[in-house]
Amino acid sequence: MLTKINHIGIAVKSLNDAIPFYRDCLGMAFSGIEEVAEQKVRVAMLQVGESMIELLEPTSDESPVARFIEKNGAGIHHIAYEVADIEVAIAKLLADGARMIDEKPRHGAHGTRIAFIHPKSSGGVLTELCQAGH
Repeated sequence: MLTKINHIGIAVKSLNDAIPFYRDCLGMAFSGIEEVAEQKVRVAMLQVGESMIELLEPTSDESPVARFIEKNGAGIHHIAYEVADIEVAIAKLLADGARMIDEKPRHGAHGTRIAFIHPKSSGGVLTELCQAGH
């Protein structure tokens, strides 16, 4: 079902403050910033090997990422696994008794289709399924 780790999401207060560390100090390839209005975040993607680091900056106090930072501080927010067919992956997880935040895919950054698994089903880790856009 899973094909690789697509990215690790890191909640940050400011992309402008966070990007230089990953891009300049760690030497990751920076691919730009995108706003995902549905999720109330601005996203910066940085490549490391076959995986990416996704920096998430909230654009609203009502953003789930803003609430995460308020509760936990900046840091690792989620891990995302790539799947070939997100509908099949969601159906399998539901059939296996997993609790889903998203029972239907929604739009993510860079044309992806995404769905989140509730942390209560994944050992306390917010887990994202990610299908590449076409």
